[in-house]
Amino acid sequence: MTPASTGASTRVDAVAPLPAAQPSAEETRMSPGGPGYRRMSLALFLAGVATFALLYSTQALLPLVSGDFAVSASDASWTVSAATGGLALFVLPMSALSERFGRRTVMTASLAVAVTLGLLVPFAPSLGALVALRALQGAALAGLPASATAYLAEEVTPKALVTAIGLFVAGNSVGGMSGRVITGWVAQEWGWRVAVAVIGLVAVACAVAFRLLLPVPRHFTPGSLAPRVLAGTVRRHLANPLLRRLFAIGALFMTVFGGVYTVIGYRLTEAPFSLPQGVAGSVFLVYLVGTVSASAAGRLVGRLGRRGALYAGGGTTAAGLLLSLAGSLPLVLLGLVLITAGFFAGHAVASSAVGRTATEGRAQAAALYQSAYYIGSSAGSTVGALAFHAGGWAGTVAVGLVAVAGVAAITLAGTRAAARAAEVQPA
Repeated sequence: MTPASTGASTRVDAVAPLPAAQPSAEETRMSPGGPGYRRMSLALFLAGVATFALLYSTQALLPLVSGDFAVSASDASWTVSAATGGLALFVLPMSALSERFGRRTVMTASLAVAVTLGLLVPFAPSLGALVALRALQGAALAGLPASATAYLAEEVTPKALVTAIGLFVAGNSVGGMSGRVITGWVAQEWGWRVAVAVIGLVAVACAVAFRLLLPVPRHFTPGSLAPRVLAGTVRRHLANPLLRRLFAIGALFMTVFGGVYTVIGYRLTEAPFSLPQGVAGSVFLVYLVGTVSASAAGRLVGRLGRRGALYAGGGTTAAGLLLSLAGSLPLVLLGLVLITAGFFAGHAVASSAVGRTATEGRAQAAALYQSAYYIGSSAGSTVGALAFHAGGWAGTVAVGLVAVAGVAAITLAGTRAAARAAEVQPA
């Protein structure tokens, strides 16, 4: 090599750009205002809409289902309990599949199967067939809630996690509201079968939009499907006192909600209110309050802390239950507003806390929460209907107050545990 060539080489090297620094994992996570965040939020919002619209598609129609099949309120309530029970049983296995095959893949498959079954539900020839289809539908939907929570925990910055999960929960509230309102008015004109068919078509549109909008995950690492590995992860989650408390809180909040909204249709369509089916279904517009309270859960935690937010959610729910005992329709509706606001705030706080507490196997942690949550829904639907049959609306309210007392007791236990840990930490 000649000196000239060496000098040229040296000059080129001197001006060559340095390799660009690779962004850290934190920098590639989504945050409000950042790339992909709006698409992700809208996609999971629509997934939440489809999930709750399908899962509770028969809840507002129970009086019509009772009349069509000549069964009692408690028998008809199995069309709700079977769906939530199926979800509770299958959410853990489906979360394991999401650890292996990816959150986006499992969520897409779950929605595809669930909407297909939703289009078959209107043709159920008997109550038994309807309950069976609803159970399968719930099992199919099991792949979505836990996978969505795990997706958010992996792809969103920790500071934005509560807000992101709140938006997903807000989608649940919109789905629950729209499903019940739409079915109420459609059923009044064309019957409950046409009403659930319409919900199935709405869910198809949401599922397609979800798949097109959801960004490809960037932080997912495939896990193992080995039963021993999964069992170990589950054992470690169940051994965590904080996670156990959060699972129980989710179940108890949903016991209240499931019981109230399974029975409210009977109360409003019977004396003394005797509302038409469409008007009674419109009562579910109060779900919009849940959309607001779930979305505001992050700010509530910022002001009160996690346990303070849970106390606030439980207290608001209890106040709504007591107010709903009034014989005045406006007061009953105000009670439903408070119950809905308290429930969705508490659920958003508890579910986001699970995502932040679990440092491994997030899908399994979210699945355990969702399983407890939907077991609470099934229990609330069944026990709430039985209590209504035995003691009227006051019986259903009593079940709800017991569940809220459980939330307060568990949250208080967590407060005391945190205080003891703070006393020991300096030593």
